[in-house]
Amino acid sequence: MKKTLTVLFAVAFLSGVYLAFTAAGVSTKSSVLASKKNYAATMYIAGMGGHFAKADITIDPDNIDDPIRISALDRVVIGDKTTHPTHDARIDINDPNILFWSTYTLDSNKKMHVGKTDLKTGNVILDIALDPDKRAPGEKPPLYCASGQSKKYYMPVFMGAEGFIDVFDKKTLQHKHRMFVSDIGYPLGSYVFVHGINSNDMRKFIISINQKGEDGKANGKVDFILVDLPSLEKGKWKVLKKNTLTGEPGKTITFRQFFSKNDKYIFESAGDRFWLIDAKSLKLVDEKMTLGQNHDAMPTADGKYAVLTLRTNTEGCDADGKAIVGKTITDGTLQVYDVEAKKIIGKTVSVCVDCHKGIGLGDKSAILCGIDGNWKK
Repeated sequence: MKKTLTVLFAVAFLSGVYLAFTAAGVSTKSSVLASKKNYAATMYIAGMGGHFAKADITIDPDNIDDPIRISALDRVVIGDKTTHPTHDARIDINDPNILFWSTYTLDSNKKMHVGKTDLKTGNVILDIALDPDKRAPGEKPPLYCASGQSKKYYMPVFMGAEGFIDVFDKKTLQHKHRMFVSDIGYPLGSYVFVHGINSNDMRKFIISINQKGEDGKANGKVDFILVDLPSLEKGKWKVLKKNTLTGEPGKTITFRQFFSKNDKYIFESAGDRFWLIDAKSLKLVDEKMTLGQNHDAMPTADGKYAVLTLRTNTEGCDADGKAIVGKTITDGTLQVYDVEAKKIIGKTVSVCVDCHKGIGLGDKSAILCGIDGNWKK
C-alpha cells in the first residue's frame, strides 16, 4: 500500500510539473504571438508646391502587407509653387504646434525664405526673405533642404554649393551665424550635396556630405561629420567624429536624416537605399535598398520603426481618376522600416498623387522630400 501511494504521488508530481511546463509554454507562446504596439501620428511632408501634406497615419506592424495607413489627408500652405517650394519640415522641440521651414528655390525677386507656421491654425507666423549669399548665389536649386535645431535656434542647411548651416533665433528668425562647410575641410567643388540635423540631447549635430567624382556627380562616397552643437550655436566649428560610407556612384546620395530618441542610431536616407548608422562610431548597422528614391527617415518615438519618404513611379490618371496608359509620374509615398527585424515591411502609401487626383492633377508628378510629425500617445 505504501509503495502504491509512493507511485501515485510520483505520477501526480510529474503530471503537475508537465501541466505547469505546458502552461508556461502556452504563456510564452502567447507572449510571442501577442500583437505588436500600434502607432499614430500627424505627419507633415514637404512638397514643391509651396505646401506640406498633412497626413494622419497609423502604423500596425502586425499588418505585414499594409502596415501604414492614412486616415486623413490635408495640406498646410506656406506660399505657392513659384515662391515657396520646400523640402524642409522641422517641428519646434519647445512647441509641437510650431513648424519651421525653409525654401528650396529662389522666388521671383531672387530671395530665399525661412519661416514658421502655427499648426493649430495653418497660418504663417513669420516669413523672412533673404538675399542669397555671394558665395552661394542659388541661381539654380538646390537651396535649403535639411535642418536642425537647439532650444533657442533653428538651423536650416543649405544643400547646394557652397554648403552652409544658418543659425536663426527661433522667436524672431533673426539671422545669427552662417557656417560654411569649407571651414571644416570641404572646399567648393569637392562635394555635391550637404544635409544635417541635431541630436536629441542637443549636444551634437550630424552633417552628411556627398563627395564628387571626376565627372562632377556624386561618386557614392558620403562623409559623415559629427560636430558640437553648443559650438555651432555660437558660430564656431568643433569636429567630434568623422566616417565615410560608400554606396553606388550616381545612385547613393544622402538626403535628410533623424537621430533615434535615445541618440543611439541615425536613420539616414540615401537615395537608392536606407542606412541605419551607429550614432557614436558613425559606422553602418544596416543597409536596405528602397523601392523609390529615399529622401528622409523618421523613427517612431520608441525607435522600433521608421517612416521613410520615397519618390516612386506610378501610373498617372485623368480628372475622373482613370489610369492613363503609358503615363508614368512621380508620387510621394511613405513606407515602414522595422529596426529589430532589420527590414523594410509592407507596401508604400501615397501622400501626394492620392490627394492630387482628387483635384484633377493626377497626371502630374508630385515631389516630396522632408518629413516631421507629432507622435500620439
